[in-house]
Amino acid sequence: MSDNDTKKPTGDSQTPPKGSPSETREEPGSAPKHPPAGAKLDSPPAAHSSPTAPPPPAAAKPAGPPPPKNPGFVTCTIDGKEVVVKPGTNMIEAAKMVGSDIPYFCYHPRLTIAANCRICMVEASNAPKLVPACQTPLAEGQVIKTMTAKVKEQQRAVMEFLLLNHPVDCSICDQAGECKLQDYYMKYDYRPSRLEGGKVMKNKRKVLGPRVVLDQERCIICSRCVRFMNEIPKEPQLGIFGRGSHEVIDTFPGSELSSNYSLNTVDICPVGALLSRDFRFRARAWFLSAAPSVCTGCSRGCNIYADFMGQETYRYRPRENETINKSWMCDQGRLSYKYLNLERVLSSVVGRQQGTGTARPEIARREAVKAAGKVLAEVKGRVAVLASPVASNEDLLATLTFAKVSLGAKEVYVGGRPQGDADHYLMTADKNPNRKGLELIAQGLGLTVRPFDELVKAMDGGRVKALYAVGTEVPGNAEAFAQAAAKLDVFVAQATNESAITAQATVLLPAATHVEHDGTFVQVDGIIQRFRKAYPAKGDAVAHWALAAELTREMGGTAAWTSSREVFRELGKAVTEFAQFDWDKSAPPDREKPGINPLPTAADGRPPGYREFGAPRVRGI
Repeated sequence: MSDNDTKKPTGDSQTPPKGSPSETREEPGSAPKHPPAGAKLDSPPAAHSSPTAPPPPAAAKPAGPPPPKNPGFVTCTIDGKEVVVKPGTNMIEAAKMVGSDIPYFCYHPRLTIAANCRICMVEASNAPKLVPACQTPLAEGQVIKTMTAKVKEQQRAVMEFLLLNHPVDCSICDQAGECKLQDYYMKYDYRPSRLEGGKVMKNKRKVLGPRVVLDQERCIICSRCVRFMNEIPKEPQLGIFGRGSHEVIDTFPGSELSSNYSLNTVDICPVGALLSRDFRFRARAWFLSAAPSVCTGCSRGCNIYADFMGQETYRYRPRENETINKSWMCDQGRLSYKYLNLERVLSSVVGRQQGTGTARPEIARREAVKAAGKVLAEVKGRVAVLASPVASNEDLLATLTFAKVSLGAKEVYVGGRPQGDADHYLMTADKNPNRKGLELIAQGLGLTVRPFDELVKAMDGGRVKALYAVGTEVPGNAEAFAQAAAKLDVFVAQATNESAITAQATVLLPAATHVEHDGTFVQVDGIIQRFRKAYPAKGDAVAHWALAAELTREMGGTAAWTSSREVFRELGKAVTEFAQFDWDKSAPPDREKPGINPLPTAADGRPPGYREFGAPRVRGI
């Protein structure tokens, strides 16, 4: 055995034998040391006696790309139409500007690019193969084609692939009517399946958390939900597990989808895989109508659509607002709609409830207003005023003006919902949508703002014997306040929902909620926002401002307001911050015709930012 046989390999190349061609290595670009016979060098060697030769002139540089047609922008052509966009704009967003519709599943304008669904592939003049429109930024002079036979075949093939194992659940699926898979099948495929054999079976009812359930068979692995949880609330609670046709979305072992923003995954799911456990099997999308509104769950004032059918609200969905909530909203605010439907005050009542469960005589609102006006006139100048920051600006303008002028009030006690939890993103601890507006209006009317605790102390001390309440939400113990209110001689309450407090009102007047009339809120950062009426008020209820107008006239005052708009334009002049707000122009686009003309919500995926008139105009799906 030789010595070489016992050596371990070191990974180094062995020394070449002497005289081999590789013994001497020539530098790249240098002249060979031993040229073959007859070979001529590119340049003859310079004579030793002559001076150094001057360097050859530099070769002319090739001409660069032409200057941009529109400096600072990118100009290209999409389907024969010229479009000018900002640098970095992808093809999907640019195509919308010229009316070309490029389909997509995984792309979302507020999430990172995944480019894994492959249905957005288009032809580009500077690429030999199809390119993903969501991932490819536009280049100067580029020509994009989205309607060629090659592109259409790609779209059809992708749809066939996605539908191979997709169950035919459309008739029972909550996403039916607003499902992109349905829409794209009709538009880009519309062929029977060629699959021979059974489909891959997965978990049909995988409960991911307290608010979201997953149908893994419907999932097309677009990864929107995973990217959302990682990037927006920054709570990575979802992942993609498995390989190939057995790949699934799921939570990590031992955890659940418990984020306060989990229901946004239902919004951005392009198919019916992720579903809200609250809304599941409750209503068909094509039976619902939508009204642009504002969430009243906290002081953030997220823009929403209130989806309703008849006079029932079924869900809130986020509405596009770049300044406040972009395309998202928290779960706590999303589920705060239920008070609009449950335990409503729908008729007027005079007299306190006598015992638990006993019926109270209901009378016409006109008779109740007369009774309220009579008792309030007797305690004029001695009545305390409790105002809820859940009421709109128009409600507070009218009621506090009535309290100041007709009742002689000089201060207002602030009620409202109790403080709650806040989070790191949208949700605030103040669960009242219009505290800022209440403070501004009281200041403009010259009323002193007092905390709720001082009212309780005054009632317990016997200094307050009469109370006029605009909303019966209180930040303290409602049962304890109800017991204190039972000792009042006069308690006139305008309320939206029944409670232990309304049971102690000597005169109870039914008030409408924010989805039952037009109005404005001032959110936590001082931004004034309009919301629109969804449906007529239930029962005998009217807005707080309308009740204030009736009480004003009953007590001999003048109140000619007939709409929220007139209240704001007439009484809002007293508030400096309202002077520059245009009530009409600030309204969210909603209807082409005046009056209640609700729009269908079935369309193209959620959350939409453009359901007002149908055609996509802004980002958001």
